[in-house]
Amino acid sequence: MWRLALLCVVSVLSVGWARPRLAPLSPEMVNFINKANSTWKAGHNFRDVDYSYVKRLCGTLLKGPKLPVLIQYADDVKLPKNFDSREQWPNCPTLKEIRDQGSCGSCWAFGAAEAISDRVCIHSNAKVSVEISSQDLLTCCSSCGMGCNGGYPSAAWDFWTKEGLVSGGLYNSHIGCRPYTIEPCEHHVNGSRPPCSGEGGDTPNCEMSCESGYSPNYKQDKHFGKSSYSVPSNERSIMKELYKNGPVEAAFTVYEDFLMYKSGVYQHLSGSPLGGHAIKIIGWGEEGGVPYWLAVNSWNTDWGDNGLFKILRGEDHCGIESEIVAGIPMP
Repeated sequence: MWRLALLCVVSVLSVGWARPRLAPLSPEMVNFINKANSTWKAGHNFRDVDYSYVKRLCGTLLKGPKLPVLIQYADDVKLPKNFDSREQWPNCPTLKEIRDQGSCGSCWAFGAAEAISDRVCIHSNAKVSVEISSQDLLTCCSSCGMGCNGGYPSAAWDFWTKEGLVSGGLYNSHIGCRPYTIEPCEHHVNGSRPPCSGEGGDTPNCEMSCESGYSPNYKQDKHFGKSSYSVPSNERSIMKELYKNGPVEAAFTVYEDFLMYKSGVYQHLSGSPLGGHAIKIIGWGEEGGVPYWLAVNSWNTDWGDNGLFKILRGEDHCGIESEIVAGIPMP
């Protein structure tokens, strides 16, 4: 089976060595990817969208400050061939949620807030279910970076342990203390949302108060982490962390072809790097003998495979295994 996976990788690399320069988001790039007969299929996720908007989505600053690495000696753990956090902890609704960062490079905050939400539920045995506020993290963590212009996932988890984060749901949801205030835009299909532009995305103000009508107050609504840490950059350590404690946040380099992902196990085939991006990894598996990580994006449900994607596992593809951060909630 691993020979088959290796053949797939070699096939993809051979295509990569002969990559033509294709316009990003173009039908030509979609056709090139699909004719390569690789491990994934491409399609049009972004239509009539400013290229500057798409670049803005990749707001994770790579190779930044590191959290201490947590070494877990659990080699006796028997890991399954396939694992999906949504099935492992079915009573935690945030595991099934797909968020939308809008026209803001806040992926670093979204990946953290999403995984923290899941872990609060998992570690309370589903007694506590809360949507941790991406807004609170994005706007109030001055040590995390530059808000909508980029941030560090490690700093986001550190902020959670030191300052805490309040609750807050999706845009216009009126759920929690501080829901997200940057509205989604229509970057996929013609619909009811406003058009996307690379011009927007200014970081909202840090408001240390809950929206009108919500109680408890801001200070009382805080949820804290007991610890935050980096996960060793190897496949088994990441799998053990997922299996034991729940989803993690990962950062990787996004290339232009990733924008076109629709299904299968993503491997870079065409295009230039756009920047760093952070997502939530919720599981792993194999497809056609090719090992993958199962990940949740923050570009709404009409991107990719209903908002999710699979990416090659075990090869540190696009740096996906180099920057993994996580933490444990306060009891």
